Amino acid sequence: MDPNRFKEAFSRLEILDDRLAYKVRAGTKGRGTTPEQLDVRIKDVAEYLLELKEIVRELMLAIASKPGAGG
Repeated sequence: MDPNRFKEAFSRLEILDDRLAYKVRAGTKGRGTTPEQLDVRIKDVAEYLLELKEIVRELMLAIASKPGAGG
């Protein structure tokens, strides 16, 4: 395992969580949701998912890498 690469990927995961998780978790608060609101929510979830996929891939490569192998 490459601990530096793992640490960097984990830091990216924390930043992603701080930056976007609240948008993904946001509720409709019992009101009707407009198509525009749904579109914004879908875009937020898609952005979160794509970044999460990249970070998970980097974490897996960090686990499989030798220390200092880089990316």
